[in-house]
Amino acid sequence: MNAVEIEEAVSALARQPFDADEFPYAFLQAFGRKDVELKRLRKNNTSDVVGGVLRRDSIHIAVAAPGEVGATLAALRDSPKSAANRVKFLIATDGDEVQAEETATGEFRSFPLPELDRHFGFFLPLAGISAVRQIKDNPIDVKAVGRLNKLYLELLRENPDWAKEEKRPELNRLMARLVFCFFAEDTGIFIGDTLFTASIRQFSEDRAGLTNTDQVLAQLFLAMSTPTKENGNPTSRFRQAAGVKAYADVFPYVNGGLFEDAGAVPRFSRAARNYLLHAGELDWKEINPDIFGSMIQAVAEDDERASLGMHYTSVPNILKVLNPLFLDELNEKLGEAGDSVRKLRALRRRLSRIRVFDPACGSGNFLVIAYRQMREIEHEIVKRTGDDPKSVIPLTNFYGIEIKGFAAEIARLALLIAEFQADSRLISQQAARSMVLPLHKSGKIVEGNALRLDWLEVCPPAAPVTEERDLGGPTGQLALEESRLSDRDEVETYICGNPPYIWSNDQTAAQKEEIEISFSSRTKGWKQLNYVSGWFIKAAEYNSAHGAHSAFVSINTICQGQHVELLWPSLLRLGVHIEFAHTSFKWSNLSTNNAGVTVVIVGLSGNTKIRARPVLYSECENKAVERREAENISPYLVPGPDLIVRKASRPLAAVANMARGNMPYDGGNLLLSPEQVTAEIPTDRMSLVRRIFGSEEFIYGAVRYCLWIRDDVVDWAMETPSIAKRIGLTREARLRSSDVGAQALALTPHRFREMNAGNRLTIVIPAVSSENRPYLTAGLIGASDVLTNRNYGIFDGELWNLALLSSKMHLVWIATVCGRLEMRYSYTNTLGWNTFPVPPLTTQDKADLTRCAEDILLAREAHFPATIADLYDPEAMPDDLRRAHERNDETLERIYIGRRFRNDTERLEHLFALYTKMTASDAGPGKKSLSKSPRKRKEKAA
Repeated sequence: MNAVEIEEAVSALARQPFDADEFPYAFLQAFGRKDVELKRLRKNNTSDVVGGVLRRDSIHIAVAAPGEVGATLAALRDSPKSAANRVKFLIATDGDEVQAEETATGEFRSFPLPELDRHFGFFLPLAGISAVRQIKDNPIDVKAVGRLNKLYLELLRENPDWAKEEKRPELNRLMARLVFCFFAEDTGIFIGDTLFTASIRQFSEDRAGLTNTDQVLAQLFLAMSTPTKENGNPTSRFRQAAGVKAYADVFPYVNGGLFEDAGAVPRFSRAARNYLLHAGELDWKEINPDIFGSMIQAVAEDDERASLGMHYTSVPNILKVLNPLFLDELNEKLGEAGDSVRKLRALRRRLSRIRVFDPACGSGNFLVIAYRQMREIEHEIVKRTGDDPKSVIPLTNFYGIEIKGFAAEIARLALLIAEFQADSRLISQQAARSMVLPLHKSGKIVEGNALRLDWLEVCPPAAPVTEERDLGGPTGQLALEESRLSDRDEVETYICGNPPYIWSNDQTAAQKEEIEISFSSRTKGWKQLNYVSGWFIKAAEYNSAHGAHSAFVSINTICQGQHVELLWPSLLRLGVHIEFAHTSFKWSNLSTNNAGVTVVIVGLSGNTKIRARPVLYSECENKAVERREAENISPYLVPGPDLIVRKASRPLAAVANMARGNMPYDGGNLLLSPEQVTAEIPTDRMSLVRRIFGSEEFIYGAVRYCLWIRDDVVDWAMETPSIAKRIGLTREARLRSSDVGAQALALTPHRFREMNAGNRLTIVIPAVSSENRPYLTAGLIGASDVLTNRNYGIFDGELWNLALLSSKMHLVWIATVCGRLEMRYSYTNTLGWNTFPVPPLTTQDKADLTRCAEDILLAREAHFPATIADLYDPEAMPDDLRRAHERNDETLERIYIGRRFRNDTERLEHLFALYTKMTASDAGPGKKSLSKSPRKRKEKAA
């Protein structure tokens, strides 16, 4: 269930007669519990509280005797089963009153049962949805989205021609107008309580399924788009000429783009009219434009409607971008200004010159939050100076590009609402009402494709057009030169946002073309770039040419692995540098199971600097954010130079060679389960069978086998019908493949693409492993075992190589230099192992590391048959195994610097410094680092 569906179900429950026996189950059903689950719960209810129902990991709820709600909640709190079952909520009710407590935070709620729907947001975690404070305290946004969605769907049903592409923009404009009208009547922008809703109710007829609501709305919109003044004086001639009816003439002139013309209105059925009136009954003055705008996007998008009410990006996450981009510096200047009127006025003038540009603005979240925060700073200035409180921060300084027309419309409206709310709160409601109509121009939001538009045309590098006003107001005149805003060199532009992340395989032909236009002349590997790269290159071009600053949220892989090599040389050549960055964290929306992508935030400077030293932010284990200044932040988002680690075909250091495991390309025909081996392979042909290890088999202990047939025994193998059949099926599978390489392998259907295996042993490391484990899970397999392409192997390598692979030093290198799948480590030999900087090892160093590797293996063996997954569970790692790893880390780190490193940051700094030294002859500033074999490097040096 989505948030809107839950709100509707909870509202229905609050209106029903109270049934003490059924209420706990009905409550759970409202939050998405299925009938079969509730049936099971009725049979196996383990609550130890009278009238209670207990659902593990969820809720302990009880119906109390009249007047005993508080005592019943205390009993739920004291129940041993509440703690043992890790319940999230305790709820007690007697049918009149509800008391509830969130166990993790201790937050408490008490309210009458009929008001349950006003508190549904508090309980959203029961549905696997992370609630945010605004929705917990005020569910108006979700309620409004739900009611508008019903209206929208009914209008489409009644007017199928409006579902066509050419008519959808008009329908979306209608919805934006309705939102404004509901907001205007509840905030006093329209004179007269519920003027808009009351007019619909009074003047639209309701006859046997048909209404004239469309005609009434058309009249109201006509009035709002028709002026009532001429040269500043009241006049009725414009409205008389337009034919505005008397009942509509009471509405003010609005315009401002939203009502630029009356426009057509679709037919309204009786149901549509009822949905419209139902929406008008809400208290719209409480909506949050930063929440509501993003959630309402789903109303107009057929493919987004399943997540209705869940499109919300938290304010704290947005501020992770905006604060270091420019708000922190403004607040610092505010603090430095103290009570100096001159400095405070200078800062206020600066605020009037700041432009915020989001080239993927959606419904305007970033712009709205930036505007609100800037208004807060301005308000503090006004308090200290006593100057005219009317804001000098114009909405026309807020720019955006949005590809979806409805979202662009909502973004403009959200800025208008944010401005009115700020005026009401920071100046006065009366002043806000007097200033709001007719609507002035809102944010400059352009509908279009950001990667095809010229950003300089959308947000030209010139001074914002603002009214030259006396900032001092009644307290004194400012000199003209102090308040003039026309000097283009004084304008500041900040580009921000959360552009779309789309990998190459998921891009449309048009999106691939856009990446090609931006990058084909810059990098040969442009086809592999994530779609978000287009925003980075356009921002870097803008920054470099015009001194702007930018910060984007991006999927974290643009600062990892091969993507660094593909994207960052192009950015660095434009002269930008990383001004601040936030390392990987979850960018979670309001959604089921709090699903979110792992992202980074990267702030790029132009040809000017805000701060002397770049700042790196990192999220600690306790969710606190660590702030650290650095001389420079590299594209890998670690302190260090702007070097780029490039894939290498041979190891940079004097370590063993590593190769990927063997690719079957067999359609599953060369692989066998233990049961298939027993059933199909004769005893005298068992030498053709080997145990095979993919990452699943190596980490979780699964058992699988394969046919391992060398060229010199293929004729002998074919004498066995079951083996011959599998070889024939492999040939057919390869011939059917669209992969030319796989088709060529049909000539040798008895063998894997590679036939790599050790004669003595193989050191194994999985291609993908969990970031939750404290170490990379390298290990050994025997001479008769085989690896798939899901692992990498060092075949017959010396055991000290295993010590390197199992170290924290190697883990932090892989976590930084290799790409990731979400947060999981994605290992490659060419980028991870071959580039790993290792100092020269003496014979004694190798002997010490060999002993460390043996200790790790022996510690694992002591816990047989525990799997790698069992042994490296961070909550259950055996002490002896942990100690063996710590000895290994200490031994290796003393080889590097003679002591233990203090933390991972120090480890990385040392590794990058060593990498720079080892590749010094090949890498220049902003260039790709080249890795050669040790022998070739010595030859070059000689």
